[in-house]
Amino acid sequence: MASSRYIPDRGLTMRMGLTIFLLGLLYVVLMGVIFYLVGDVILALVISVVVLWAQWYFSDRVALFAMHGRVVSPAEAPELHAIVDRLCALANMPKPQVGIADTDVPNAFATGRSPKRAVVCATTGLMRRLDARELEGVLSHELSHVAHRDVTVMTVASFVGVLAGFLTRIALFGGAGRRRGNDNSAMVFIIVLLVSVVVYALSFLLIRALSRYRELSADRAGALLTGQPSALASALVRITGEIGRIPTRDLREVEPYNAFFFAPAIADGFSLSSLFSTHPPLERRLAQLNRISAQLGTAG
Repeated sequence: MASSRYIPDRGLTMRMGLTIFLLGLLYVVLMGVIFYLVGDVILALVISVVVLWAQWYFSDRVALFAMHGRVVSPAEAPELHAIVDRLCALANMPKPQVGIADTDVPNAFATGRSPKRAVVCATTGLMRRLDARELEGVLSHELSHVAHRDVTVMTVASFVGVLAGFLTRIALFGGAGRRRGNDNSAMVFIIVLLVSVVVYALSFLLIRALSRYRELSADRAGALLTGQPSALASALVRITGEIGRIPTRDLREVEPYNAFFFAPAIADGFSLSSLFSTHPPLERRLAQLNRISAQLGTAG
């Protein structure tokens, strides 16, 4: 981050640190639950570390697989690589791998465990709908996530929620009751289930709060790097409008990955994504970009 020309964001750094600290406390609680279930502190530690390492190490591959994406070479996507090359040179940062996801949902995301092991991916739907200027704005936004390392923090932070969900499933299938016997199986079931649900809910809210702020931070950093906030604003408006025309079934398929997307893919009707958004409102993002345009003296 020190060598990148993306503007530093102390607010983002503080929020990432606070989120990791609070999730660390929740992690300690989960460790106690795992220890109670397996009866061995060493085994509990091994289980937790293995799950965390796997989620961190394979985060880029899992995200690409889930989105039907693949890494592409400069020969396969010369225009996309040219934009990323130009932005990385402008930002003075290592070039991540470049990917394309085969879906009509217009979006982009960044993933990976470090700036040197990151992937920036655009969907075919995005590339088909945006012009070069708008696409550069979106990719500048995504590269700022990599430069600020909030992609890595989001990956690690989601680990607690994943582990809590795993424990909830164990409780629901009666794993705790089988271990402790029939006399207190009901009590063990209730305790494990309640702790897991509470930890999952708290981690969910913490991650959502961090996610909303980091999107505003990436908009700001991306717009200032390119000096074209209006291009990013135009892309936001176009993508949001186009997402509204995507079939609900396709949106439901990608909704679980909204926290990593440039813009949320939210289907009509009730969903956790619409109730606890991963992104700030479009109006707030556009208002910030308009302020940056005024500061730079460009057309908003």
